[in-house]
Amino acid sequence: MRITHLRQADLNLLVVFSVLAEERSASRSAKRLSLSQPAVSRALQRLRGTFHDDLLVRTAGGYEPTPRGQRLLQELSVILPRLDRLLKGAEFDPGEEQATFRVSGTDNAAHVLCPALCKSMLPWADKVSLRMVGWHDGVFEDLERGRLDLSLNADDGHTPERFLREIIYEDDFVCVVAKESRHARRIPLDDYVKGLHVGIDTLGGRQTIPEQRLAALDRRRRCAIEVPYFTAAMRCVAGTELIATVPRRMAAREPDDPAVRIVEAPGELGSFRYLMVWHARVNSDAAHAWLRSLVREAGKGLAAAPARAAPARPARPEQRRPRRRSR
Repeated sequence: MRITHLRQADLNLLVVFSVLAEERSASRSAKRLSLSQPAVSRALQRLRGTFHDDLLVRTAGGYEPTPRGQRLLQELSVILPRLDRLLKGAEFDPGEEQATFRVSGTDNAAHVLCPALCKSMLPWADKVSLRMVGWHDGVFEDLERGRLDLSLNADDGHTPERFLREIIYEDDFVCVVAKESRHARRIPLDDYVKGLHVGIDTLGGRQTIPEQRLAALDRRRRCAIEVPYFTAAMRCVAGTELIATVPRRMAAREPDDPAVRIVEAPGELGSFRYLMVWHARVNSDAAHAWLRSLVREAGKGLAAAPARAAPARPARPEQRRPRRRSR
């Protein structure tokens, strides 16, 4: 880390500049900072020398920032609250501090968790923003390098041990098939492995959890088609013999499609846990802890409202018996 210029700087001058830019008056700034007006003026002169720019110029309405002064003020609006919190050990205040969180997840996470996260973050939208990025093979490297703050992914055994993790919720699988499918309630394991599947490329070309569960039984399925998204997989089965295996909570959030049917997956596929994963470096950071609390509450909301079960069979219109005419 190169800190040559930082060692030569007086950080207290940045506080003076920030107050001067807000108050636009040396006298009001001096009163607010509990300094004399000459001390405030001297601080401004030192800042001008440090940045080789006037930073603030006098006008009829008070001090106005130069273009470089405006850029400096924008940076300080982010940096100074963080430094203050770092020194005090205070909690993150989303109403006062700006923050952008970068979270990676599959389209399953986007469908299931994002609606709740968006509602939780909306009151703080003036200061806090969330950027969801798609799952990719470099997610854990990005967490390591600080390019991502958090990862949302299924517990498939591929999360490196050096990362911290927490269970958000549990889920299991259902199968999406065409409405003409002979499977009305559940697909037995033998039929499942004999069928043709549309797979979802979630990690290195594999939908890892179903493959792992089948491998433990010394069974395999054949994926005739691979797509990158669960939503695409569910739309591929209409009018075909393909089977899409998707998380139950995600299937429950898809609009009803008369061309497909949701049935129970083989019980042997079992359930799985969904995790949030982060680097130990940010574990004690107050802003990151605040983000994790939002994700945690979103998971609790899912647990309180379980996903609907797959229907036993397609609904049929009710037939009414003709009423007897009284004599």
